[in-house]
Amino acid sequence: MRNPWVVALLALTALRLAAAVLLPVSPDEAYYWVWGRALAPSYYDHPPMVALWTAAGTALAGDTGLGIRLLGPLGVAAASILLARATEALFPGRSAGPWAAALLNATLLFSAGAVLVTPDTPLLVFWCAALWAVAELYRSGDGRWWLVFGLLAGLALLSKYTALLLGFGVILWLAAEPTMRRWLLRWQLWAGGAIALLCFAPVIWWNSQHAWVSFAKQGGRAGSTSTGSSLRYLGELIGGQAALATPLIFLFCIVGTALACRAWLRQRDAAAGLLVCVTVPSALLFLWQATGSRVQGNWPAILYPSACIAAAAFLGPGWRRWKQAGIAFGAVVTVAVLVQAAFSPIPLPRRNDPTLARLGGWPALAASVEQARRAQGAQFVAAEEYGLASELALHLPPGTPVVALGDRWDLFDLPAPRAGQTGLLIRSGRRSGPPLWPDAQPAGEVVRARDGIEAERYRLHAVRVEGSEPPLAVLPSRR
Repeated sequence: MRNPWVVALLALTALRLAAAVLLPVSPDEAYYWVWGRALAPSYYDHPPMVALWTAAGTALAGDTGLGIRLLGPLGVAAASILLARATEALFPGRSAGPWAAALLNATLLFSAGAVLVTPDTPLLVFWCAALWAVAELYRSGDGRWWLVFGLLAGLALLSKYTALLLGFGVILWLAAEPTMRRWLLRWQLWAGGAIALLCFAPVIWWNSQHAWVSFAKQGGRAGSTSTGSSLRYLGELIGGQAALATPLIFLFCIVGTALACRAWLRQRDAAAGLLVCVTVPSALLFLWQATGSRVQGNWPAILYPSACIAAAAFLGPGWRRWKQAGIAFGAVVTVAVLVQAAFSPIPLPRRNDPTLARLGGWPALAASVEQARRAQGAQFVAAEEYGLASELALHLPPGTPVVALGDRWDLFDLPAPRAGQTGLLIRSGRRSGPPLWPDAQPAGEVVRARDGIEAERYRLHAVRVEGSEPPLAVLPSRR
């Protein structure tokens, strides 16, 4: 790697750390902060790695946006270096490593994941690191790299279940590439698999103690069907990925992967085969899923590390200016989104500004709720939506208990409120039907807004703990 590239990465990391300080905490991030305050071997939604990251970050930088997100920019910087090294190991002499890392960092998916912490953040970090281990194995022929790969793949599995696709892609490569089949009979490969399974064992154990709820939730999404048109969902998937990867880089990834397929099939390029096996089957899986139901925009993020390697390695000098243009455009789009989220210079309504819908006005909302709670003499604040409850727990004064409702909270080791206490339930006006809390009585409303533009309206209800409510949990408060 060249020094100017490393300097650029350091500058980009500093910018992302600054954004982590300035950006409001999203509901999902607040939810993962709750996980970090209630550590467990696994959770209803995902494995525990994101909880470990938020716990480590807040231990160092406090219960702040920077603390919650601290490991994201640092981990992504390390992943960028490892992706570049993987590219150089697979395709020596092409100087493609910095290009691969630059292309990946210019996607909105990866850049947002470097600031806003989700399970995809550690997943992408360990995914890139695992690709590096396989690339070093390919370069050196040293079987001990399987042990490193097993550890990193296991950590990816502790981040998100879709890491299984990485293991599937690598095994497919070993089976389909004649020069690599010898590893199927070597002990190092199987030892690496055992290490990955050992890393994942706490998640299996937790699920066995909780009726396999997490496996059922995530596994049930595969192949599920909805009432919408398959063409609609396919269009959403392709259009959404073009936007999240940015159009030029999306095109580069498709063309680069196609060229890698040709290099593997015609020239028997084993390194190209690795990229094909890691990228194409997973892409086909998401396309198949989109024929029956919606594919969330972040799910295909795992395709881009290997696809960016393919784009960097197989798009030759004639593509240089186009790659520069794609990286520049991605950087501009990312900065524009972050500036809008942090400072809202353009006063857009909610329907046109996802940063307002997800990030805007949470501290002010918490202040309004606290004022209403005190005015009504309530002893706690409650919420049905997990993201709303988590935001309130993060932003309300530490002396104000926040009670969360719903079955998912039964899976946490959190206390329940005492019987006889009175509270104030806050409920989004977008939710239909009566409150989940029995005998809830209307008690006004509050609005979440940013710079005078409404993001969401909430109804308030007076409630009392009687013992017949849905599962209740008192969430951790800010330290």
